[in-house]
Amino acid sequence: MSSFFYSLLDPQYIFLRNSLVAGILSSVLFGILGAVVTVKRIAGLAGAISHAALGGIGMALFFSAEGIIPGMPPQAGAMIFAVISAMIIGFVSLKAKQREDTVIQAIWAVGMSAGVLFMAKTTGYTDPSSYLFGNILLISTGDLKLLAVLDAVAVFLAWKFYPQIEACSFDEEFAKIKGVNTNIFFLAILSITAVAVVLLQTFVGIVMVIAMLTLPSGTAGYRAKNLAQMMIWGVIFSVIFSFTGLFLGWQFDVPAGAMTVVTAGAVFLSAAALSLIKRKKNG
Repeated sequence: MSSFFYSLLDPQYIFLRNSLVAGILSSVLFGILGAVVTVKRIAGLAGAISHAALGGIGMALFFSAEGIIPGMPPQAGAMIFAVISAMIIGFVSLKAKQREDTVIQAIWAVGMSAGVLFMAKTTGYTDPSSYLFGNILLISTGDLKLLAVLDAVAVFLAWKFYPQIEACSFDEEFAKIKGVNTNIFFLAILSITAVAVVLLQTFVGIVMVIAMLTLPSGTAGYRAKNLAQMMIWGVIFSVIFSFTGLFLGWQFDVPAGAMTVVTAGAVFLSAAALSLIKRKKNG
């Protein structure tokens, strides 16, 4: 235990401090966006967007290596694919509910496959596993600044439009009666989620980002009485899971992102089991 905290204070381990800050900053997004994703039951949509981002990463690496767009960063390609995927899924969800599942699965599979193909044809073949599973120990100061900006945007939007977000999340018909454009809010939520996924993939990776968008908020749902409380508790649980994952990952020399998700999953399942036992006793 002492080695982790000693390393955290050691000047030469700045990457470890960056990882801790990244975990805290990411937790704000996981808590706020995760609450909305969980309540609206759009985890599947968010999952498709996160996996489709790999196609953009592969495209950016290929374009950069081949000189088509020199120096194109992977995040730029991921952002393009993620936002386009979010818009396609959003419009299909709103206009053709019966085709929603098919489109979600198609974007999920095609996006990932396109990314693998682009990487396979990139000079000096790039292993997609680093993008799929992430490595919080490699996060940069620039990543922290982007996360901080997105945190500020997410907090402002949650505060400014909380009544509309709550209404759209729990009762769309009531929100429409009140004059809220639920379609615009739905597309906005998907777009913000898409951007967040791209930035957060450095933390836990594309495959696992969806878990952190749902597990902390799912755990918070067992004690929260409204959406605001769910967001706050989601942030708190995310911070706890992130710190625990980083600590255990450092102590046992295993990927911190994967350890974070395993920790979050264990706590969520425990909370679900306790809730079930309590319900049976009361019943």
